[in-house]
Amino acid sequence: MPQRHSKNNNDLAFFTYDEKRKLGYGTQKERLGKDSIKPFDACCLCLKPFIDPMSCQKGHVFCKECILECLLSQKKDIQRKLAAHTAQHKQDKEEEVERLTILKAQELKAFDQQNHGAVPLSTDRNHGRDKNGFHGANSVKATSYEAEALRTMKAFWLPSATPEAPIKVDAPTTSTICPEGKEKLKLKSLFPIHFSEDTSGRNSSSSLDRTYICPSCKVTLTNTLSLSAISSCGHVYCKKCAQKFIMVDKICLICNRPCKEKNLVNLEKGGTGFSGHDDHLEATDFKHLGSGTGLGLVRPATKT
Repeated sequence: MPQRHSKNNNDLAFFTYDEKRKLGYGTQKERLGKDSIKPFDACCLCLKPFIDPMSCQKGHVFCKECILECLLSQKKDIQRKLAAHTAQHKQDKEEEVERLTILKAQELKAFDQQNHGAVPLSTDRNHGRDKNGFHGANSVKATSYEAEALRTMKAFWLPSATPEAPIKVDAPTTSTICPEGKEKLKLKSLFPIHFSEDTSGRNSSSSLDRTYICPSCKVTLTNTLSLSAISSCGHVYCKKCAQKFIMVDKICLICNRPCKEKNLVNLEKGGTGFSGHDDHLEATDFKHLGSGTGLGLVRPATKT
C-alpha cells in the first residue's frame, strides 16, 4: 500500500504537519514518572536523603546543613547589595552637590558678565542676539563654545564612543527567602522534625535505605500518604492519624507534649506519578523554529 503523498512531498514552501512533528516544533508534553519526582524523605536543596531534617512553616523539608548554608549565602548577598546601594546613594549625593556647585558658578559668571563685561540686552528686536541674550563679543564666544562642543562630541554610532548609562542599584530586601516556596523565611521559624524508623526484623534498614512508619497506625510512609508534623515537638504522623487523634486530644502521642491546631504543619512532597494524584505532573517544552537556521529556540521545560 503506498504511503501518503504528504509524507513524501518535501519540496513545499511550508512545513507540513508531519515535518513539524518530526522536528519537534510546537509544545511537547510529557508526563513525569516516578524517577522524576522527589521522595518525601529527600532534601529540597541537595535532593538526597536528609540528615538532621528541618522544616519551614509551609512544610518544605531541608537538611540542617543545606538550609543554614542557603540562609547564610542569602545574608551575604543581601549585605553585598546593601553596600552597593549605599555606595551608589553616596555617589549620587556627591554628583548632585557637584552639579549644584557648577550651576551656581555658571550663574555667578553670567551675572558678572552682565554687570561688568557684557552689553545689556537691547530692546530692539531687529538686532541679532544669541541664546543667552548677549551681543557682540559674548555672542562670538558662545559660538566658539558651541563649535568646540560639536567638534568633541562623541560619535554614538561607534562602539568605542558609545555613551554608558549609569547602572542603578535598587534597594534590596533584607528578608531571606525560602528556596522552595519563595516566601519569607527566618531561621527561628524553622523547626526540626523526627521520623519514626521501622525497627521490625522484616525490614532491615541501612544508612542509605531507611523505612519510616507512622507511630500511630504503623503504616509505612511513602509519597502516596499525606504527612503532618507537629512544630512544637517535630514528630511526624500521617495526616489521617493527625486529624483523628492529635487534633482531638491536643497532645502528641509520643512525647505527650500539648499542641494546638496551629502547630500542625502539612509536609510537602513530590507526588506519586499516578494520574489520580492531586499534583500536576506534566512537563511542557516549547520549540520555535528559527527561519533559515535549521535550529529551534527552546523554552525551558516547565512543570504544570
